Amino acid sequence: MKHVTVLIIGMLLLVLGAQGGIRLLADHDNAGLLAWLPGGFAVWLACYAVAAIAGALLAGWGSKKAKQSGRGR
Repeated sequence: MKHVTVLIIGMLLLVLGAQGGIRLLADHDNAGLLAWLPGGFAVWLACYAVAAIAGALLAGWGSKKAKQSGRGR
């Protein structure tokens, strides 16, 4: 069950990071969830990229472990 939870958290991070990064690239002033973070465009984009990459890695790891434990197909 914990591997499925890691998979879900990873997918959420991936979606939030990718969506936030795309929105930021389309409208440089719309930082979304990271509007509170000082530093401007470059810092916001880097944080969204890190969230997306971390989410992809977590989702991949969680999926692999869930399949090994018999919870995935």
